[in-house]
Amino acid sequence: MEELIDELHAVSEEVPVPLELPEHDQVVVAQEEILMPLPADFREFLMTCGDVVYGTLEPVTVADPSSHTYLPEVTSTAWSIGMPREMVALCESRDGFYCVAQDGEIKLWTESGFDAEVWENIWYWVRDVWLES
Repeated sequence: MEELIDELHAVSEEVPVPLELPEHDQVVVAQEEILMPLPADFREFLMTCGDVVYGTLEPVTVADPSSHTYLPEVTSTAWSIGMPREMVALCESRDGFYCVAQDGEIKLWTESGFDAEVWENIWYWVRDVWLES
């Protein structure tokens, strides 16, 4: 995991307005807004990699409520088009939404259901999907 965090920070793109890492309280507020807890690995991902800009995917963030990647807003949008309410959005893709289950598994949800591929946790998704985007 530490190696993936280091790799993400090494490849992070410089942008005119850089993202900020969230404070613990901002993660708590996001959880309160969606009325559900986040799996521990996902919380750690947000706290350590929430400032990374890389590739074609834009994972959710919690540091800036006005951002188009703000976790409660992205999750609300996904729920409004049918993503199951027990899932939390991780990021929008051209096919649908990558989402996080309460056990930490990552799945791709499309309007026709879940894709067969599942990642055991956020770090496998980072390695196999985000870093390859």
